[in-house]
Amino acid sequence: MSPQQRRRRPVFHRLAVAGVEPLCADAAAVTFAVPPELAGEFAFRPGQALTLRRTVDGRDERRSYSICAAAGEPLRIGVREVPGGIFSSWLVHGVRPGDEVEVLPPSGGFTPELTTPARHALVAAGSGITPMLSIAASVLAADEGSTVVLFYGNRRTDTVMFTEELADLKDRHPARFQLVHVLSREPREAELLSGRLDRERLAALVGAFAPPSAVDHWWLCGPLAMTEGARALLLDEWGVPAERVHRELFHADDEPAPEPLRHPDGSPAGPTTRAAVTLDGRTSSAAVPRDVPLLDALQRTRPDLPFACKGGVCGTCRARLGSGEVRMRRNYALEPAETAAGYVLTCQSLPLTDQVELDFDS
Repeated sequence: MSPQQRRRRPVFHRLAVAGVEPLCADAAAVTFAVPPELAGEFAFRPGQALTLRRTVDGRDERRSYSICAAAGEPLRIGVREVPGGIFSSWLVHGVRPGDEVEVLPPSGGFTPELTTPARHALVAAGSGITPMLSIAASVLAADEGSTVVLFYGNRRTDTVMFTEELADLKDRHPARFQLVHVLSREPREAELLSGRLDRERLAALVGAFAPPSAVDHWWLCGPLAMTEGARALLLDEWGVPAERVHRELFHADDEPAPEPLRHPDGSPAGPTTRAAVTLDGRTSSAAVPRDVPLLDALQRTRPDLPFACKGGVCGTCRARLGSGEVRMRRNYALEPAETAAGYVLTCQSLPLTDQVELDFDS
């Protein structure tokens, strides 16, 4: 079997919407109907995500959304509306059962091991609860020796996603699931549970509910500032091994990525790099400018290059750098072991040398 056959790149499939469930004023859960012939391709692990695609005013728009179902349940994503978001607003308020959406098979490595009992601590804020619901429900169902504590931050009670499902999960596993709600704009009886889920508050909560010595794996999902604070607390202050701290981001709004420069005539201006790109067993090359991310520059030659967020957080555009050097402007998707092995996010990589080689099939 050839490398191309072994690494056949997933393609978009049109899935019918089976249901849209409002969660609060600006959020909904969207369930997809997966036909039997695609069941294997859309089997998912808890914590994975789906990339969706639609064409808006002639533009190819893609977004990633976490799966919020337990392993083995119908395929479902959780979506919170982003103000002015052409994708999220459509999913929350526009789609109806029977509508079809272009969807890539599940992807992502923000997934727990379900075959070994473990103690998990989950830290989420806002829509960051989406993969956490999948992880918590799957872990608790898989092994009676596993435990979960979830710290979940929101503004007010009426902005909490999956309120009833989380309560039901607590009722089903009262001895193995601790649920800690923290509200920043609504007072609670305990002062510890009122305020932002920042580094200081998380330190106090962990001390009260989940000392680091009593946790095997930490899972973080939410705004950049919250996850950065939590990682610093765990890694730098408490010495938790990096391989036991897992983080997921879809947006890094705290740190907007620089806009790529555009050359109106389509030809590179200034210094260039000869870039060779291999995808699905086919290699192409082109001269690209050094002030434009490789993904943007190479899409003129290879429009089939994979991408989703273009913000450095989803990892869809990951490729292995075979030769040459690049500078990644930001990276919230690749683990240290992946970067050490030569993988880069092409949406964030600016070429530094006369030649670079990128392999999307590795």
